[in-house]
Amino acid sequence: MNTGANVTIRVGTIAECIAISKQIPEFMQGNYEEKTYEERLFNTRFLILVAIAHQTPVGFKIGYQRDNDGSFYTWLGGVLPAYRKLQIAQKLADQQETWAKEQGFNAIVLKTRNRFRPMLIFALKNGYCIELVEPKAEIEDYRIILRKKLVT
Repeated sequence: MNTGANVTIRVGTIAECIAISKQIPEFMQGNYEEKTYEERLFNTRFLILVAIAHQTPVGFKIGYQRDNDGSFYTWLGGVLPAYRKLQIAQKLADQQETWAKEQGFNAIVLKTRNRFRPMLIFALKNGYCIELVEPKAEIEDYRIILRKKLVT
């Protein structure tokens, strides 16, 4: 799918996601190994999307069916800093949402932390509602669980 600005969204691989995540500052405190991705995605419905700009992978979004409540869990994603003004995160989220609806999911759930304010703002602007806050030792590490209904 061509999304303009020479950016294409396509199905990707775990290896591509790992390579992109190693270049994203927010993930520098801890990248997941390939085994973690495989464990999360094993024996479940999942979608891996990768954004390509000028033949270079510049962003990704991974989600999977985590709970048996009809929701799709959007687990991990990011865009390289140099490409963040091109609406790539929005395009990845839109494609994931379209796929989730087509697959019969009734909601998308995500978890973020207080320290990742751009992600929290992005979720709220995209129609997610805060469902639960999990306190941690530091307020910046509080987990915020959000849900967006796909069926009205």
